[in-house]
Amino acid sequence: MPKLPRITGEELVKALQRAGFEVARQRGSHVQMGKWIEGEKVTFPVPVHQGKTLKPGTLSGILRKAGISVEQLRALL
Repeated sequence: MPKLPRITGEELVKALQRAGFEVARQRGSHVQMGKWIEGEKVTFPVPVHQGKTLKPGTLSGILRKAGISVEQLRALL
């Protein structure tokens, strides 16, 4: 498995938008992303803390929920 990139929450939100996800809402420093996948609404929060990189476990969990591989994420960045 390829190594996860070290990115901020802001960069991840932009990459997910390129993949077709939309910002459903934002509350404080967490952005709720959503998209219909195979007739089911998939939503998950992305922490957007100013200038802080996402922890590897947080990033891998978001990618798993979104159904995006590390290679796909690198292409979206």
